[in-house]
Amino acid sequence: MSRVGLVIVAHSARLAEGVVELAAQMAPEVTVLAAGGMDDGGLGTSFDKVTGAVAEADSGAGVLLLYDLGSAQMTAELAVESLADPDRARLVNAPLVEGAVAAAVAAQGGADLPAVASAAEAAGAGAEAAAEPAPAGPTESTDVLLTNEVGLHARPAALLARSIAHLDAEVTVRYGDQEVDARSVLALMGLGARAGDTVTVTATGRDAKDALRRITNLAERRFDE
Repeated sequence: MSRVGLVIVAHSARLAEGVVELAAQMAPEVTVLAAGGMDDGGLGTSFDKVTGAVAEADSGAGVLLLYDLGSAQMTAELAVESLADPDRARLVNAPLVEGAVAAAVAAQGGADLPAVASAAEAAGAGAEAAAEPAPAGPTESTDVLLTNEVGLHARPAALLARSIAHLDAEVTVRYGDQEVDARSVLALMGLGARAGDTVTVTATGRDAKDALRRITNLAERRFDE
């Protein structure tokens, strides 16, 4: 299965590599490449690095580019425009870390290029994003005990989000006085739920029962740790 690839364009090679390391943890089957710094290792952006990374990251489903600062955007735009088929790549204006994580998770789930781009853009919308209407169907709820060592941190949160990505259900996770969208890896991590904590999972829609079953099974397997 071909998945959308990601290219991280940044002025610092270390910055780009750090974002790649984090995003790759969330999406082990997605190609995420760094295009940071100049060719000589200095700060800046390199057209050749970006075009090379885009070509390498495209396995057939296209490539999403994220950038840190204005001149990185210019370099990325030139790289996309230079492609034989510029529609094979897309540049998004999104928070670099949050956008990369959200895009990687969407790509891991098999989303196409427009959907992966939308996931990255939505990561920057935060609480200001308009809530979508809840799908029709029954509402199910259950408490889930986190017994894995790290709770709902990066990898477990990504596994949870991916497990329900294509279900016809609106799913939320509540811990304490916070309730978040179960498809948002960053929101799940922001709950701060740790080993030994209990979260409440609620699902509404045709696949509500399936959503709860998948999340419960993940927790019982200790998120495959």
